[in-house]
Amino acid sequence: MRKIAKTAIIEDGAILGDNIEVGEFCVIGADVKIGDGCKLYNNVTILGDTTLGRNNVIFPYAVLGTIPQDLKYRGERVELIIGDENIIREHCMFNPGTAGGGSKTILGSHNLFMAYVHMAHDCIVGNHCIFANNATLGGHVEVGDYVNFGGLSAAHQFVKVGDGAMVAAASLLTQDVPPYCMAEGNRAVIRGLNRHRLRLLFSHDEVDEIARIYKRLFAKTDTITNLARNEITNNPNNPHIKKICNFILNSNRGIPLKKASYES
Repeated sequence: MRKIAKTAIIEDGAILGDNIEVGEFCVIGADVKIGDGCKLYNNVTILGDTTLGRNNVIFPYAVLGTIPQDLKYRGERVELIIGDENIIREHCMFNPGTAGGGSKTILGSHNLFMAYVHMAHDCIVGNHCIFANNATLGGHVEVGDYVNFGGLSAAHQFVKVGDGAMVAAASLLTQDVPPYCMAEGNRAVIRGLNRHRLRLLFSHDEVDEIARIYKRLFAKTDTITNLARNEITNNPNNPHIKKICNFILNSNRGIPLKKASYES
């Protein structure tokens, strides 16, 4: 069963799932696919090759799937893919990918996007993330699972943010944030660990172990990349060390350690 307002404009070719609601004055393009159980409040616009999974809730004036804000875009077919059970609040804008970035913007499931969040082209976002009001991701940004972006924060193009990390409110992030770290400032630097998230994800002993790993990595006895290599060499079977150190070693933009102070 579907509940579709009479003023909604749904172009021929759009695929709508079961048990969905489409509010007044919504616009849904011909290439849009909307999964079962989704709810669109009034004045939602969804265009382009956009796919929504199940049970997403989209609030008024959100705009999803309009062409990327990239001057290199030449009309090629690109996609925006959104998972299940996301909450997308008022005035959010998510763009599809570009040919230069894989042609896809991919957002996972169980995320909360508060009002005015902007997701630029070719971004990849995991699951269970929270983006507060006016958080902005430039193109090609990658965000892991259980990540928090504070209000008015922004990430530069090509930045990567690891699982369980936090970017504090009003911060400008120009380098990569390893898993479970907290970054803050303009330009943002690592201020310590996101202990609130760590306590939700891990046991007390595991939190202490991760804290000890970071204390060694931030000891400044050598470069952080050399320290990460040593950690992996000395502890090849430790899953936390492998995850954290491989993120550091694979970073292209570097880790923002300048002027940072490690908080144990």
